[in-house]
Amino acid sequence: MESEVKKLKLGEKIRDLRLKRGNTLRQVAEMTGLSIPLLSQVENNAVSPPVATLLKIARALEVGISYFFREEESKEKAVVVRKHERKKTFRPMHTQNGNSGYTYEALAYTKNGKHMEPFLVEFEPKKRDQLTFLKHRGEEFVFLFRGRLAFHYDQEEIILEPGDSLYFESEVPHGFRSLQGRKAQAVVVVFPEE
Repeated sequence: MESEVKKLKLGEKIRDLRLKRGNTLRQVAEMTGLSIPLLSQVENNAVSPPVATLLKIARALEVGISYFFREEESKEKAVVVRKHERKKTFRPMHTQNGNSGYTYEALAYTKNGKHMEPFLVEFEPKKRDQLTFLKHRGEEFVFLFRGRLAFHYDQEEIILEPGDSLYFESEVPHGFRSLQGRKAQAVVVVFPEE
C-alpha cells in the first residue's frame, strides 16, 4: 500500500504545482485552512491526505482533484480505468494502534474537466470515540455494497446496510466507521462545489 502511495507522487505534484503557481506554503495554508506543518508533511509524502484535504488543496491551486491521480493530460470524452490501473491511497488516522481509517481508489482519474470524483472506498472498523470528522464544500453520494457502515452527521448516527445509498452535503462535519469488526466497501462520488 505504501508503495502505491509513493507511486502517485501526491506530495511532489502538490509542491510542483504550488511552486509553479508562485504560492508559498503560508499562502496555501491560508487558502485551505490547513496548517503549514500538515501541508509540509503532505508535500514530503510523510502523510497521505484524505479526500477532503485533497479537495481543499486542489481548490486552492485551481485544479480538479483528479490532477493528483493522473499521470498525463487527457482530452478524452470517455475514459476507462481498468481494475489493475486504479490508484490506491490511504488516509492515516491518528489512532493508538496505527490503523488507517480508510483506503480509497480513484476510479476516473484519467478524465479531465469532470464535475464529479468517483472513488472505491474501504472503511476500517473502529469505535465511536476513534472517529475523525471531515468537512469540505460540496456534496457526496455513497453506495454501500459490503459490510455495515455507521455514518455520523450533525449529531446523528445512520447505519447503512449493503445496498443502501446515502447523499449528503459535505459542509457539515461527517465521519464513517465500519461496524462488527469487519471492513466495509462503498462507491463514493464526491461533487466538489466550486
